Amino acid sequence: MEKEEFFQKRMLELSKKAFFRGILTFSDFLDLNQQNILHSLLPSLENTGVRVRMFGGYETAERQMAAFVPDAFCYEEDFHVESAYPISCIRVAPLQAKFADALTHRDYLGSILNLGLDRSKIGDILLEEDCAYVFCHSSVCGFLIEEISRIKHTSVMAKEIFAKEDMPKPRREEISGTVASPRLDSVIALAFHTSRSSMIPFIEGGKVFVNGKSVISNGYNLKEGDIISVRGKGKFQFGSVTCKTKKNRFHVVLYKYC
Repeated sequence: MEKEEFFQKRMLELSKKAFFRGILTFSDFLDLNQQNILHSLLPSLENTGVRVRMFGGYETAERQMAAFVPDAFCYEEDFHVESAYPISCIRVAPLQAKFADALTHRDYLGSILNLGLDRSKIGDILLEEDCAYVFCHSSVCGFLIEEISRIKHTSVMAKEIFAKEDMPKPRREEISGTVASPRLDSVIALAFHTSRSSMIPFIEGGKVFVNGKSVISNGYNLKEGDIISVRGKGKFQFGSVTCKTKKNRFHVVLYKYC
């Protein structure tokens, strides 16, 4: 509880700083639990003349920074919040691909945290076949580029990515099938090829988030475009209900992030 109260206090401090100084302020990268706490604070924060925007370096990022935007900025037509975030992207690739280990997300994250960095300075890590893209706070970008030289037993080179066309795009796998209803428990079971009953502990245990908000109701009805994250399982987007079958089941399309 003390940790949660400290986090709430920190978010309020950033909001007040943005309002009284008339400047943009940013949090570090927030995990899903922290984003959920921040969502609960939004009504009180936005009543003070500050808007909160979330971004993680790319669309649908799981770990995101919060930007506290004074009203003065919101009214500027040419102002784009996303371009102001202190987020950098680093491409980490083996020096010799044919001798490289099969590296996992855990391998990359472990090597980075072993450098002494706090987890809050690191955003999402997206894996490609021959490299990884690491989103980080811009203040640690130079340090990472200099210090990342080996992941597991593989020698690597790190390079910052600037061009928009070179930025990674999350890979998605389309999944389709029928469910009894577009309820949270039914759709999650389809996404992860398991039973509804096996997913109930995840939902009731606070491990399921819809658009960054914790949802603990099995019967929550999903809407088109919702992003669902299940801790320990993965993330997917609810596409749409395409039709209803003769047996009154719903045919749905999902997009699971690889």
